[in-house]
Amino acid sequence: MATVLITGGTGLIGRALTKELLNRNYDVIILTRDPGKYSTGSRLCYAKWNIEEQTIDKDAIAKADHIIHLAGENVGEKRWTEKRKKQIVESRTQTSALLVKALKEIPNNIKTVVTASGIGWYGEQKRPEPFVETDPPAEDFLGQACKQWENSIAPVETFEKRLVKLRTGIVLSNEGGALDEFKKYLRFGIAAILGNGKQVVSWIHIDDLVRMYIYALENGSLHGVYNAVAPHPVTNKTFVLELAKKIKGRFFVPIYVPSFVLKMVLGEMSIEVLKSANVSCEKIKQAGFTFQFPGLKAALQNMHL
Repeated sequence: MATVLITGGTGLIGRALTKELLNRNYDVIILTRDPGKYSTGSRLCYAKWNIEEQTIDKDAIAKADHIIHLAGENVGEKRWTEKRKKQIVESRTQTSALLVKALKEIPNNIKTVVTASGIGWYGEQKRPEPFVETDPPAEDFLGQACKQWENSIAPVETFEKRLVKLRTGIVLSNEGGALDEFKKYLRFGIAAILGNGKQVVSWIHIDDLVRMYIYALENGSLHGVYNAVAPHPVTNKTFVLELAKKIKGRFFVPIYVPSFVLKMVLGEMSIEVLKSANVSCEKIKQAGFTFQFPGLKAALQNMHL
């Protein structure tokens, strides 16, 4: 089978993707700053790269048939100070620059590059119809960060590599990520609805996201941007209440967290939790991809919460 080189392979999506690729008999190489921390198997190994020094293991590039580029600081992990915003952008653009440099300088057989992006590309919903891939980036921080992110990897196309960009929504996983944030207050029986709760949340089950990455690798007809979101987005209120029912049954109290409180606590990042993002997945469906978890209830039923 083919060899897939993954950046960001030790993160939430990277771990799930690595497991599924190995299940499908792919060989996997994960780029990391410290390969010695991880144990290598017969079909899984770790190779060194250094973003600051812009160096990369040449053998890893030479052996790979495909690249999946997931590297980047967690957008929601810390308050958006100017320093943090710089880290968020540079963790994406500098890693992309290193891959572009490597593909230019190191002889390789790489056919496909599939890169993560985010639905943060889209701004506040000001129209009834959902966002589609041809919509321009928002002028806010995350919209412009996504624009720089996507632009930074685009030069691989000049080396005749097929490039697929997956703009990802909120990922639902048992292993952490966004669901942990939503669950925080449910431990105390509180279902915390953000703002007025009417803002639309575009989400995707991690199994569908992993399958979409592999679909993008295996289908040569896919190129360009696709929204990686489930077919049925929901409001924040619906999301929180469905999650509360799954975890607590009837034993919870819905509480609205006012917008001004979120702005005080989260600062600029509050824009993201208060804005509507009704994002369409029609393009990837038209390309032949089918979702195992198109609706939220089925997705949450599958979770071990």
